[in-house]
Amino acid sequence: MCGIVGVKGIKNPQDFLLEGLKELEYRGYDSAGIALIDEGELKVIKAVGRLKNLEVKLKNVKFINLKLGIGHTRWATHGKPTEINAHPQTGKFSTVVHNGIIENYQEIKKELEKENISFVSQTDTEVIVKLFEHFYNGNAFEAFKKTLEKLKGAYAILLITEKEPEKIFFAKKGSPLIVAKNEGKFFFASSDAPLIGYVNSAHYLEDGEYGYVEDEICLFDHKAINPVFKPLPANKESAKKGGFRFYMEKEIYEQYDVLKENTLGRNTKDGIKFDELDKEFFEGINNIIISACGTSYHAGLVGKYLIERDAKIRVDVEVASELRYRKPLLTKDTLFIVISQSGETADTLETLKMAKKAGLKTLALCNMDNSSIVREADRTILLRAGIEKGVASTKAFATQVMTLWMLSNYLAEKNEYEAINEAIKATKVNSKIHEKIKRLSKRYLHGHGFFFIGRDIFYPLALEGALKLKEISYIHAEGYPAGEMKHGPIALADPELFVVALLSKNILFEKTKSNIEELAARDATVLTISQEEIELTDDFIKINKSRHPMAEFFEMMVITQLLALEVAIRMGNDVDMPRNLAKSVTVE
Repeated sequence: MCGIVGVKGIKNPQDFLLEGLKELEYRGYDSAGIALIDEGELKVIKAVGRLKNLEVKLKNVKFINLKLGIGHTRWATHGKPTEINAHPQTGKFSTVVHNGIIENYQEIKKELEKENISFVSQTDTEVIVKLFEHFYNGNAFEAFKKTLEKLKGAYAILLITEKEPEKIFFAKKGSPLIVAKNEGKFFFASSDAPLIGYVNSAHYLEDGEYGYVEDEICLFDHKAINPVFKPLPANKESAKKGGFRFYMEKEIYEQYDVLKENTLGRNTKDGIKFDELDKEFFEGINNIIISACGTSYHAGLVGKYLIERDAKIRVDVEVASELRYRKPLLTKDTLFIVISQSGETADTLETLKMAKKAGLKTLALCNMDNSSIVREADRTILLRAGIEKGVASTKAFATQVMTLWMLSNYLAEKNEYEAINEAIKATKVNSKIHEKIKRLSKRYLHGHGFFFIGRDIFYPLALEGALKLKEISYIHAEGYPAGEMKHGPIALADPELFVVALLSKNILFEKTKSNIEELAARDATVLTISQEEIELTDDFIKINKSRHPMAEFFEMMVITQLLALEVAIRMGNDVDMPRNLAKSVTVE
């Protein structure tokens, strides 16, 4: 989830690059850099941290006659946030910026190292520029095409070279990239916002398109094609939101792409592969403790079901704010896993320190590289969710659950390659279902509260669905195991109690159905989400047929997120900034 910009044909291109990167800083901000061609010579300036650090360094650089440039703000997926790992990544005479993940970069790197080509960074991106220079034989475009043929994975690429200093080469597969022109000036960006004010329309590259700009946009998809220009949004804030009403809505829709990025290079046809882990790390481990707060705790509960069922390892999931004061029994045959979107969650961080002090092996699932939790843990699996601006977590939760599912497969030596891909597809928002939820939401604005119910992995999803609703709508909501209704909560059942029932066709269908019928018989208002419609339910949202419960899980996850969103919007609330809440809880 990085940001890319490029420009050719304007005065002071460095100003456009910096301004454009500021518009994209929400996509990543652990490092940034720009590369420019000045009198035929490459000049690369990079800095760690926020863009202001890059601005300071730029003030000390003298330029003579700038022609063009490219820029990048980074969200680390491979390698720590350092200047060496920051983009642009540079070879002897060329440099590249890249968004995405090169799935086969290790394989390419080994091949090039056999040719005595050395690498200085930990990134997958460096193989692009080194491969390009390896192929270069007097024709930069041919070398660029050969490079693309070797790459597997997802990418948006801009490349410039001293060998042909009037050109910017570009390619797109799986990551967004836009190209535009205005009277001999050419602009690139990974989203609309940097282009607004410079051009009125742009060509949104499709997967497999590539080319270069010189005097014109030369566009190819195996053969030469013409760009198709579409109008840009009217304002930059709208552009950042991608035309959505709120960042949270945008982030719900992004989950499909985010999960593809989360699983790239990890979910393979040969099973799960984590560059961050090895089997030796798990030697002597008989138990796992997962420590987390809020949404991350709910993800941990899903992980417990999956790991215990598949890997046959005992898993305890703990609320970090309770665990840190409980003086728990911690034995050295226990792997201690912490989950945090920000990597700065105070209670979770303290439990991690407690586990380290007790001599336990520690593993972090985190979205923020170089955060306190990442620095403290023995190993880290980065979630690759990108920056999440909505306070109520959506895509971070999706990546946490997916990462735990892959970890379960990894520990069990189980291959669910196709099921994982099916589950990712299930997160693609169905516009008809979204419209139905918009209409349904007006029926769920009053009453004395919500119950979300489910069994097995759908119980933690019920907890998460209830949390999403209460966070942004300010309506009381609780998540329950469906089988617990008769042990007290059913006393609240009446027409003013709204029940959201997560009914899996693959796990305990008949038992959950019976629990729903018990509530309906007591006149509760029931919304059922399932593959199969049942009698007595007041409202019903049908999901796709699937034989795997995790595909059901991820589709139901999206529906519960959309329901919370639409109810909150009808209540007139600020969905992105709910009252009394903060994105990162750095205090007790």
